[in-house]
Amino acid sequence: MTEKALRLGTRRSKLAMAQSGHVAEAVGRVTGRPVELVEITTHGDVSREHLTQIGGTGVFVAALREALLRGEVDFAVHSLKDLPTYPAEGLTLAAIPVREDPRDALVAAGGAKLADLPAGARVGTGSPRRQAQLNAYARANGLLLETVPIRGNVDTRIGFVESGDLDAVVLAAAGLNRIGRADEVTELLSVDTVLPAPGQGALAVECSADAAELIAALSQLDDPLTRAAVTAERSLLAALEAGCSAPVGALADLLGDGQIVKEMRLRGVVGTTDGSRTVQMSTTGPVPETHEQAMALGRELAAEMLARGAAGLMGERAQ
Repeated sequence: MTEKALRLGTRRSKLAMAQSGHVAEAVGRVTGRPVELVEITTHGDVSREHLTQIGGTGVFVAALREALLRGEVDFAVHSLKDLPTYPAEGLTLAAIPVREDPRDALVAAGGAKLADLPAGARVGTGSPRRQAQLNAYARANGLLLETVPIRGNVDTRIGFVESGDLDAVVLAAAGLNRIGRADEVTELLSVDTVLPAPGQGALAVECSADAAELIAALSQLDDPLTRAAVTAERSLLAALEAGCSAPVGALADLLGDGQIVKEMRLRGVVGTTDGSRTVQMSTTGPVPETHEQAMALGRELAAEMLARGAAGLMGERAQ
């Protein structure tokens, strides 16, 4: 007799379906059970308002978590950067698989790079974090850029460039890679120019905290180094008391000597959306071996950033 299929809850967007499809294949391999995708529409998918107005990116997660708690699905796949930093009662993050490229990507008309955009170029993004850093970069390099808030899926956003409405858009490289559109990227933005969102490029596999057998199976997909990195990044975000849609960038990367990973460096940035003021700092320490050590790394850097005035910059973010 064939074992009952595991039900994977996913958003309906092309990107979410692609991400969930990858995880479904991996879960099928480790469990030997079929996995079926259950499409769930979230408030973030149907609202046309900007994310900052509808409560930040947690709006993409709530419906999936409700379906999990009601037992309508067995597990769910989220973009980790969409998850609120506080834990959900009754649920657990069973796996954080190996991270995709965390960087942001520029898709510009005529194959242009950021430094080559024409004066007054209109650059679309749905993220106050990207706006703040792009505007700061433009100010520092004598460029005239206008950042334009946009919503919509990947096709819609790239469509603004193809139609000539915008000169360029900035999107997460991981998403473009996952849906097979990496060849449209005109520049992968250096993390020295734009730090990604905390957790960007990573996926979160969530299930009921009571499902011991399923947790054990899903945990085979977990990558401890990715988990340590994103835990530090999200700890920074939480300690700054900032939501997913605040202008906060963070990236933890591993520093090593050849094959031996020795340290983790955590970088964070907060800025006003016009780019006029930023606080950017970093800290380096031993690679965290426990959840608490990763959390402590994030809290330590947040404390230093707050001492430099980071809270005031977040308070001025575009509403």
